[in-house]
Amino acid sequence: MRSLLLRSIAAGCLLGASLPAIAADAPAAATVQPIAYTSRTLPNGLRVFAIRDTATTNVSVNVWYDVGSKDDPAGRSGFAHMFEHLMFKATRNMPAETMDRLTEDVGGFNNASTNDDYTNYYEVVPANHLRRLLWAEAERMGSLVVDEASFKSEREVVKEELRLRVLAAPYGRLFALYFPMASYSVHPYARPGIGSIEDLDAATVDDIRAFHATYYRPDNAVLVVAGNFDPADLDKWVDGYFGPLKNRAFKVPRVTAQEPARTAPKSVTVHAPNVPLPAVLISYLIPPDRDKDNAALTVLDSILSGGESSRIYEALVRQGTAVQAGTDIDSKQGTGIFAAYAILSTGKTVDQGEAALLAQIAALRDAPPSAAEMEKAKNGILTSQIRARETASGKANAIAAAIIIDGDAAAADRQLAEIAAVTPADVQRVAKQYLTDKVRTVVRYLPAEPGAAPETFAIAPTVKVAPLPVPPGVEVVTAAAEAQRVQPPTAAEPLAAKVPVPVERTLANGLKLVVMEKHDVPIVSAQLLVGGGSATDPAARSGLASITADLLTKGTKTRSATQVADGIEALGGSIGAGSSWDGSTLGLTVKSDVLEPAMAIFADSALNPIFSQEELDRQRGLTLDALNVSLKQPGELGKLVAARAVFGGSAYGHPAGGTTTALKAITQADVAGTYRARFRPDAATLILVGDISVDRAEALAKKLFGSWKAPATPIPPLPAAATPLAPRVIVVDLPEAGQAAVLVARQGIARKDARYYAAQVTNSVLGTGYSSRLNWEIRVKRGLSYGAGSSVGARRTIGPIVATAQTKNASAPEVADLIVAEMRKLGQEPVAVAELDTRKAVLTGGFGRTIETTSGLAGEIGSLVSQGVPLATLGSYVASVEAVTPETVKETGAALLDPAAASIVIVGDAKQFLPAMQAKGITPEVIPAAGLNLDSPTLK
Repeated sequence: MRSLLLRSIAAGCLLGASLPAIAADAPAAATVQPIAYTSRTLPNGLRVFAIRDTATTNVSVNVWYDVGSKDDPAGRSGFAHMFEHLMFKATRNMPAETMDRLTEDVGGFNNASTNDDYTNYYEVVPANHLRRLLWAEAERMGSLVVDEASFKSEREVVKEELRLRVLAAPYGRLFALYFPMASYSVHPYARPGIGSIEDLDAATVDDIRAFHATYYRPDNAVLVVAGNFDPADLDKWVDGYFGPLKNRAFKVPRVTAQEPARTAPKSVTVHAPNVPLPAVLISYLIPPDRDKDNAALTVLDSILSGGESSRIYEALVRQGTAVQAGTDIDSKQGTGIFAAYAILSTGKTVDQGEAALLAQIAALRDAPPSAAEMEKAKNGILTSQIRARETASGKANAIAAAIIIDGDAAAADRQLAEIAAVTPADVQRVAKQYLTDKVRTVVRYLPAEPGAAPETFAIAPTVKVAPLPVPPGVEVVTAAAEAQRVQPPTAAEPLAAKVPVPVERTLANGLKLVVMEKHDVPIVSAQLLVGGGSATDPAARSGLASITADLLTKGTKTRSATQVADGIEALGGSIGAGSSWDGSTLGLTVKSDVLEPAMAIFADSALNPIFSQEELDRQRGLTLDALNVSLKQPGELGKLVAARAVFGGSAYGHPAGGTTTALKAITQADVAGTYRARFRPDAATLILVGDISVDRAEALAKKLFGSWKAPATPIPPLPAAATPLAPRVIVVDLPEAGQAAVLVARQGIARKDARYYAAQVTNSVLGTGYSSRLNWEIRVKRGLSYGAGSSVGARRTIGPIVATAQTKNASAPEVADLIVAEMRKLGQEPVAVAELDTRKAVLTGGFGRTIETTSGLAGEIGSLVSQGVPLATLGSYVASVEAVTPETVKETGAALLDPAAASIVIVGDAKQFLPAMQAKGITPEVIPAAGLNLDSPTLK
């Protein structure tokens, strides 16, 4: 739910705007470069846009259709979204799932999404595969096969997605259902895009065929290609594959309903199961995205909730009223929504949350924002824009959204210039015009009584979209026989990707400095890492490392928490800290032209935190409330239980974020002691990646960190590796859970283990990506889950291997059996070379996309540092993956994936699946969620 600007490139921006240089030798002022594109329209109406970028070895293909959830036929809510899934099935010449063969299997990826106004399909692949993707997109535009089998299978997958995102998530109903339903009275935007299980069940194959024939046609689509390509080749291939496609004889039907202006306030109260904290949402109607007031509303949104120095964060989160609060612009082709929301802290009421939100909105109506607030909002927007346009796919997304939402590709850049011109008076004016008390709608979201059915309220639009009969003369496409299929074009020669080389230096005080120059965008990402992390938490103080890291940015000897946030955000940057299992990190991303003042605040946070009792109590409260929310989500709770089952009382067994008991016990002395023990220059690494030279980085490090003194005491030792534990079968009974989470987990390897790359490749076969074996068996073949996967958590010492899926409660035992079978099979049968090659491509392609961005590179380096791995391995990643053989995979599978050594954890509504487990002779440990003891290695 974002405006065009936010949706397309993360936030609004100042086109060409910049801050003044900080010194004579500072870098040139950072600006957002306009997107350079060419465009043309084919005779059949297909609009084609090309954005050439020879700095990348990839190419992004976007096909957006001007049809979305608002166009769902009557009684078919969720229909456009379900149809999106079917577009990945068969065409006349492509067997089902071929899009994954052409993308994921060559090192790329694909995805799609359904919005109220559009459905988009997008792929990023190595540039030598562009022709194949264009052929495939034309195939499914012109000759989609819709049969009963694929229709029924994908419908079940969509139901699982609904259960996952809406029914199992504590606030899923609020944002996915009640928010749109309460906000509109006439327009079909009121209908939830995810739909309902009843409407999904009512859909038929004929409905699907009619929908495709009506909306999926050249004159209702936009093709945007961005990346490394030859323009002449692109034109030739587009003409050859899309040019012959025909339009229907009838015009595309359009929704013409107009949402009337509100004339009175409205309040709705609903109750839902598994809601740990009450919430409130307030919505207002706003004009279409193309309206001149969109720019001022975007700035208003940033002032209210853009960062930890924003008005709403300060007034609600920092003051303890809410654990989470913010605003959201959901602008559209038609009337959009501006929303403010709060998930209340323990002991706070929706009345308090509503009053606090309304007070902040009223303040903007009563007085214009200050010049400092305006500058901060625009600078934050500017940095977001630069980062979003760092990749070809980001540029393509911006152009495609501008065309579909605003009808004009130039809007992607024009709106940026409009934001630059917004004045304080403009912000106050739009607040007065659109955010008035007399037109607000309030949704109060409260927990249901135990055992009570969730309440619903029907706010159906009075204007409905008519059902779509199959248009006359539309061919029912069938799959061609294998011998008669037109095969995809062959791939061209691949482009060689270069992995940047990090430069390592060490300061006199022992601080290690790692610099990686990347000058394509004016952004720098900085990280300060220290060893230890959550693995070093004392037994009775789980969460100590995490809360210590969180408090680094919450006040220094000379700056309050608000001043730290305000200082960084005024420069357009973002700062944050956190703890992983093996280390703690302070991170910063900022434009390169203001790096020095931002780094001064960064260094102050690292070297001079004060850990005040007030901030500790505030952070403890936020963490406890966030934990309570997690404990209501089957997947999150399952991860915590699985960690205890696999590691017990050893370093990786406890919840890294803490438990209720442990968090309440943490004192100022605990936090200060952890900081003194771990934050020291001879155990720290400073990473600077982006638009900065090595020499300037070293000079900056010496200036800001050179006086940091290492204590005389030795660096504390790190925890030893865990010993193997007997496997367990655990059922956590979470009554009324919307889904069950199934996890199969065991101990694996350390990051330094010689089998690391073999383990990653083996896991890629098992559970990385759409075409992995787990996802194929559980989602594609059986429709039992929205997605299934696995991971090898190789850490500084032995980490976990976890395979997981969420499914409807009744299917949990079946899913557990499927996961166990696939894990066992990898140690018994060799993997075919062709399959293995595709799974290697998944890893190497993902790695290549990660290192295209500044933040991605910084993250890769940080992981290597925290796990004690030489940075030279960054350059050998691809070769190490490619060296893995089928024999090695079989050996690795037998050694590391044998489910006989694994624990099985199922979290869900036990009454729906426990009898089936018992009927098969399985007697699990059954632990009520309310009685679960996460402080104990036994969970009891």
